[in-house]
Amino acid sequence: MKRTDHQPVAYLFILPWIIGFFVFQLYPFVASFVYSFTDFSLLKSMKFVGFKNYVQMFTRDRVFYKSLWATVKYVLIAVPGKLVFALIIAMILNMKLKCINFYRTVYYLPSILGGSVAISILWKFLFSKNGTVNTFLAHLHIPALDWLGSPNLALVTMGLLVVWQFGSSMVLFLAALKNVPAELCEAARVDGAGRIRTFFTITLPLLTPTIFFNLIMQMINAFKEFNAPFLITKGGPLNSTYLYGMMVYENAFQHSKMGYASAQSWVLFMIILVFTALTFKSSPYWTFYEDGGEF
Repeated sequence: MKRTDHQPVAYLFILPWIIGFFVFQLYPFVASFVYSFTDFSLLKSMKFVGFKNYVQMFTRDRVFYKSLWATVKYVLIAVPGKLVFALIIAMILNMKLKCINFYRTVYYLPSILGGSVAISILWKFLFSKNGTVNTFLAHLHIPALDWLGSPNLALVTMGLLVVWQFGSSMVLFLAALKNVPAELCEAARVDGAGRIRTFFTITLPLLTPTIFFNLIMQMINAFKEFNAPFLITKGGPLNSTYLYGMMVYENAFQHSKMGYASAQSWVLFMIILVFTALTFKSSPYWTFYEDGGEF
């Protein structure tokens, strides 16, 4: 049989991805870096200003530090809460229950709907002063809380929305739980270990690679959060929920400071890079693999 060369056909199939990568990923990535050294907006020509945007950001922009600190607090609230909640639900859904597939589907739905505009508006309605949550608390004779109007509660309330979107992390945890060798858990029980000790000495160490992956992905997503502060609180009250993504958006599209917004975007990129590198650096101390290897 005559052998044909399928290489041109293969390139034809991957051509849409290559075009999309260069047009929608690589070009904006490089262009934003160039813009960060310019005074540029959509309404006037580009002017090279060197490191002026970065100097202004770190020396004269007080909103920058407030937004950065609010974002860090948001990450510290949302990411651990989401991972813990996702792991608890995954352990429940790993049990042998009736209609378990239906429950798994229902618990995954929030991760599909959570990022939509409608859900953010619904969240705002639920936690308003006269919303459903305070109405429920009133029936329990608990004083109503100003969930979105208090600087101390607004960021936590937004974090709860992210925790509610635990579906993707839950699916990964569930898959990892399925791969935990049953004979190890049975051997631990034979040796007299209870469920709690078995979980912390066998199950949890075997889940650390999945925890590591979820931690990286959710941390990156949390640093880039935009929908929740923009749609629910508009950055208030007192800029307590004025996250970094919202600041970049306003500078770029409301104040027409495209060059300055690009500089802020690159600072955020470096911050995410540093946090990710530190997480990778720390992983050998708490991430364990069945073959004893490292990531």
